[in-house]
Amino acid sequence: MYQICKNCVMDTSAPKIKFDDEGVCDYCHNYHTNIVPNWFPNEHGKKLLDPVIDKIKASANGGNNDCLIGVSGGADSSYLLYIAKEKFGLNPLAFHVDAGWNSQISVNNIERLVDGLGIDLYTEVINWKEMKDLQLSFFKAQVPHLDAPQDHVFFASLYNFAVKNGIKFILTGQNYSTECVREPLDWVYHASDLRQLKDIHSNFGTKSLDTYPTADIFKYKIYYRIVKGMEVVKPLNYVEYNKDQAMKLLENKYNFIPYAHKHYESRFTRFFEGYWLPNKFGYDKRRSHFSSLILTKQMLRDDAIAELERPAYNEDEMQKDFKFVAKKLDLTETELKKLFEGDNKTYKDYKNNMFLINLGAKAMTLFNENHQLMK
Repeated sequence: MYQICKNCVMDTSAPKIKFDDEGVCDYCHNYHTNIVPNWFPNEHGKKLLDPVIDKIKASANGGNNDCLIGVSGGADSSYLLYIAKEKFGLNPLAFHVDAGWNSQISVNNIERLVDGLGIDLYTEVINWKEMKDLQLSFFKAQVPHLDAPQDHVFFASLYNFAVKNGIKFILTGQNYSTECVREPLDWVYHASDLRQLKDIHSNFGTKSLDTYPTADIFKYKIYYRIVKGMEVVKPLNYVEYNKDQAMKLLENKYNFIPYAHKHYESRFTRFFEGYWLPNKFGYDKRRSHFSSLILTKQMLRDDAIAELERPAYNEDEMQKDFKFVAKKLDLTETELKKLFEGDNKTYKDYKNNMFLINLGAKAMTLFNENHQLMK
């Protein structure tokens, strides 16, 4: 039977969701039980963050960059870049990965932020032939997590660059304010599972991934942190962060260009989240995004429900993106449509490290590093 949470907008499209007797889901309970007591977007958070900022500043050698920030042109990373420079007085290096799907909005936003803040930018361009072959492999595998090749190369490039260049601190825009409700694994599986990525590519790929950057979860969670001393900091969890207010500030100060939904600064992600995932699999990531905003009092539930009744973006744009994605992947529209109509599969149909990742997630919770519901 279909059921939707009485408090947020998560529903039974999340296969493992649970509801209490009053119809409130376990994502909401997890927010109040595990996240709120460990989230300090206030003066207490500032006191916790200040010594970390001092340590970051002290890590710079001879006036070089003291930290690395991955930027996409989206709200979270852009606002993080702003407060790192203007509020914390850090000297970050902005790091961007061009995986072949940048929208003009993302390019413009990045340029305006780095120019306005006087920050250096390093862009790593991924070999498109390899990237395309890997993404085609995921389409052919019929799994819902089509963004895994892109997400993997984003964090792998960032972490590999930091370690190679002796930058000890990575600042990330991950935050509870807009991400306290995590997408279920059935919707979006771990991009860090290198075993799965390689297995899908070995089944459906045609080119070797000679230059595609990789770093599995054990490499960056254990080797890079324990042996290399790399630290990942999430400053947005220690300051007041309201997404609409942040975007308005960036718009006023740097002519930041707003966009429709979370992650839609990427043309591929817009197509994947707005069209492919909901229409092929029945998974609408806006449910988790809106539920996060509802819980953090940035969106009314009635407004979220009304928004979910409309398509993620208009039909004309959707058709243009369908043609664009097909052409970009060297497919005909008919071939892409056949992939869309293929039999759906999940991450469980391919080799994976889910057992070990679950152990790692439990360890992170034990050490107070993660409080999102992961299932």
